[in-house]
Amino acid sequence: MTHPTPTSIPQVQGPRIRGRTPLPAEELVLSVLIPVYNERNTIDRILDEVHAVPVRKQVICVDDCSKDGTRERLQQLKDAGRIDVLLFHEVNRGKGAAIRTAMQASTGNVVIVQDADLEYDPNDWPVLLEPIIDGRADAVFGSRFLGGPHRVLYFWHSVGNLVLTTFSNMFTNLNLTDMETCYKAIRGDLARSLHLTSDRFGFEPEVTARLAQVKARIYEVPISYSGRTYAEGKKIGWKDGVAAIGHIIRYNLSR
Repeated sequence: MTHPTPTSIPQVQGPRIRGRTPLPAEELVLSVLIPVYNERNTIDRILDEVHAVPVRKQVICVDDCSKDGTRERLQQLKDAGRIDVLLFHEVNRGKGAAIRTAMQASTGNVVIVQDADLEYDPNDWPVLLEPIIDGRADAVFGSRFLGGPHRVLYFWHSVGNLVLTTFSNMFTNLNLTDMETCYKAIRGDLARSLHLTSDRFGFEPEVTARLAQVKARIYEVPISYSGRTYAEGKKIGWKDGVAAIGHIIRYNLSR
């Protein structure tokens, strides 16, 4: 595990405010959950970026039955000490299943999902962690639509995200701007207590519904975003968007 410098993450200053549950910065251990599927070309770089953030961390990679040499490279990286926990799915089960596998292996007092495709920048972690460390939040969503720098790509993707986020908000009574974001930092004990079942991209509406149902304190912060094109390996498509509508209904009506 990597140990942080004293200034690596925001420090809680001044008197405690009633209702807050601060997490002392020196006690923070961030479990980084990395679901991986056919990311041979990016896995080295994302791990470099993960380790460059000066926070004590537990790096957990779950290979979801990659076929492009990713699995072999992950084993090399594990042997080199770049990965703390490496797990393999023997059949392709989907992103949500890989995240659940990683979650079950996590021990950190905060967890965060980190995609391996370079769309999300670990340099945004300190902003995501601050409300949890300060004791204001149980979960923090990194929003791609609150003014952070982002690559200009697909108009209809942004429309679809708005529709799905609004539909989710109607059920959860939250006022999120980006329900589908990968970056969700959650207190570890809370994350591991949630009953999650989704195997594919339904993880995002499911975890949002479960957090709302337990009345978790949720914050949103702006993050940067460098989206991929389909030629560059982007995997989510319109069928996943349609499926997300069903996920939102199902997970919000079940407890």
